[in-house]
Amino acid sequence: MKLFDELKWRGLIDNVTSPDVEDAINNEHLTFYIGTDPTADSLHIGHYSSLLMAKRLQMHGHHPIMLVGGATGFIGDPKATGERNMLTPEVLQKNYDALHEQISNLWGFDMVNNLDWTKDITIIDFLRDYGKLFNVNYMINKETVKKRLDSGISYTEFSYMILQSLDFYTLYKTRNCTMQIGGQDQWGNITSGLELIRKKCGADVKCYGLTMPLITKADGTKFGKSETGTVWLDPRKTSPYELYQFLFNTEDSKVIEYLKKLTFLSIDEINALEVSLKEEPHKREAQKALAANVVKDLHGEQGLDSALKITNALFRGSFSELNEEQKLEAVAQMDQINCPCGLLLEDVLVQTHIASSKREAREWIKGNSIAINGTKVTDPLMKICIEKCCVKDYMILKRGKKNYYCVKLEESDQ
Repeated sequence: MKLFDELKWRGLIDNVTSPDVEDAINNEHLTFYIGTDPTADSLHIGHYSSLLMAKRLQMHGHHPIMLVGGATGFIGDPKATGERNMLTPEVLQKNYDALHEQISNLWGFDMVNNLDWTKDITIIDFLRDYGKLFNVNYMINKETVKKRLDSGISYTEFSYMILQSLDFYTLYKTRNCTMQIGGQDQWGNITSGLELIRKKCGADVKCYGLTMPLITKADGTKFGKSETGTVWLDPRKTSPYELYQFLFNTEDSKVIEYLKKLTFLSIDEINALEVSLKEEPHKREAQKALAANVVKDLHGEQGLDSALKITNALFRGSFSELNEEQKLEAVAQMDQINCPCGLLLEDVLVQTHIASSKREAREWIKGNSIAINGTKVTDPLMKICIEKCCVKDYMILKRGKKNYYCVKLEESDQ
């Protein structure tokens, strides 16, 4: 299977600006670029498919350029819901530096900043050399702008299209970059860039655009949000364990799609996982493969090992194999019950509503059904204090085989 056909099979092709794109991807060695604005100090999982697309093309001999928009970040790409908040230069610089480091460490792509070629353009130069080449009727018919016409759009965000077009033109002139790749919401910006290149350099110029479908959840909402918020690629913002769990909890109806778009697993491997999903969905082999491959790609063997250790510790209720950082991460994922220090074990079980009465608590304890931090306890009069905690002031109580409770001990007022 040729590269373009594989990209189609993986669901990574939404639209192309020319039928020649297929032949160029299969047989040429293109320099292409993808871009993102420094609106945060980390990329999130929604960016991941685009970055993997760049990696897939690089593995077949194409040359990726990653553009982080130090200039366009000041403006903000128009969104359907309204004007973006303007970030300060200090925040944008901080975000830019963080993204530059993150992308360099993870993928090692050639990187550029569009502030380098826009910061010295005067307003007169901008209007004469570039604005004059854009027809307003053409611009307002672009999908991203059209969605905002009823509610209103500022001239600042309206001009974003011209700035992004200038990026494509500049990279074509200075780096022989002949293709731009983006999400399907970037179609208008990409085609505008092609128009600018043709007007400035001639209609016979061979440049291309390719868009990818946006990844969504089963309900149609944007992929990359969890109960606790955005799923980031920075392990300090979203830990390898949290990322693993987010992907492991993928709906059956979407997991094969995500395997195609978010992993380098082969067609045969993904087809085998699809069979497993249909025949033995309870084993969740497809979800395990998705989570393991993405976490390993982003955070290495060490990150995956940590995620699996915490997962297994929470499943078994045993934390002895975890280091302190992993223990803290594990308890952070559990519902916590506050309880004063100094109570007897039987009273702790009652106060935390694990047991309905002291009699029931004593029966469980003497019946070998209660464990503290993975160790069975049989004394209902054991005094519960900080020394019984597995990490800081947290203690893990287990009742039976499947019931786990994270108890946070607090200093007693008495």
